[in-house]
Amino acid sequence: MEDYAYLSAVNTNLAKNLTSMEKQKNNFCVILAGGRGRRLWPSSRMERPKQFIDFFGTGRTLLQTTYDRFQSFMLEENIYVCTSQEYVDLVHEQLPELPDEHLLVEPVNRNTAPSVAWAGRRIHNMCDEARVIVTPSDLHVVGDEAFAKDVLKGLDFVAKRDLMLTMGIRPTRPEPGYGYIQLGEPTATEGIGKVQSFTEKPERDFARVFMESGEFYWNTGMFLCNVLYMRRWFLNLFKDMPFRLAYLPQGYTIAEELDYVKKYFSSYPNLSMDQAALELSDNVYMMQCDFGWADLGTWHGIYECMQRTEGDNIVIDTEVIMEDCKDNIVRLPKGHIGVINGLEGYIVAEEGDVLLICKKSDSSALIRKYVNEVGIRYGDQYI
Repeated sequence: MEDYAYLSAVNTNLAKNLTSMEKQKNNFCVILAGGRGRRLWPSSRMERPKQFIDFFGTGRTLLQTTYDRFQSFMLEENIYVCTSQEYVDLVHEQLPELPDEHLLVEPVNRNTAPSVAWAGRRIHNMCDEARVIVTPSDLHVVGDEAFAKDVLKGLDFVAKRDLMLTMGIRPTRPEPGYGYIQLGEPTATEGIGKVQSFTEKPERDFARVFMESGEFYWNTGMFLCNVLYMRRWFLNLFKDMPFRLAYLPQGYTIAEELDYVKKYFSSYPNLSMDQAALELSDNVYMMQCDFGWADLGTWHGIYECMQRTEGDNIVIDTEVIMEDCKDNIVRLPKGHIGVINGLEGYIVAEEGDVLLICKKSDSSALIRKYVNEVGIRYGDQYI
């Protein structure tokens, strides 16, 4: 697991090299940690989704690793976390240093866009010159210095520009499980251009065409903008709603804000930031990034980004004896030993009282099917 050593601690060398000026007081981060991670079922369960799991056995969960990564080049007091009501205790347990006022707890699940609108309002109340990056909590990043450099470049770019900026990675394979951003007209800033189109999870043949064209990039799910534009953008996005989080005026106390959210949050649509920015907005730009990246949202994505053992198998923090096996992913609980013979192209994943064995090539569709079926037949405690 040496390739994943970065998951276990903050990149201290990077933190030492950054000056206090580089940890600019106007740079803010919003970490999204409210998802349920069902595509990695059964390892990711409703009671403890993937962002709260030490998935690779490094001693730090995916949420903690994301927090560590940003804290290494941002002021700790400028990091916020959005989560769901059912995961408040997990966030407190894993990030005890996070102040209560930096944890935004959605009273009901409405995907990520409404919670980001709320976070933007909270940050604007602290700093009207804030530049904000919104990030998922479960990213796989290789190259912490390159990552920090790209994020800081992006934050500088949006500081005085009224636009939404996303971060794109050049594809290395025709991955059908990712979103693809087509880069259009360039700006005067090298590596940044207007988004021309966006395609979410294309068929593999189309993904191959996108990759070979050289015009498309993987969508990392990270978005950057200045806080004043963020609030105007959300006001326009939710323009048909009589009560809008972004409209909350300066000067509201946190208690007044929480009362407002409790009263009106359920009125918001179920809308993701990806859809809001890349499908419902025409003022979005993309920066070509140099760090290594993978989405840890699916078993197939994990297979593609991890170092393989003999026979092209992926064994994730698991004790297992494998013979005559090829092209598999195996993750078992601590204290369990697996003995597998003659298996090819499968996922073998066990967590608690659920064991999944299914073909890797069809895993995304199959897991959605089986999660629903198990819930109906046996109850939500198995999901």
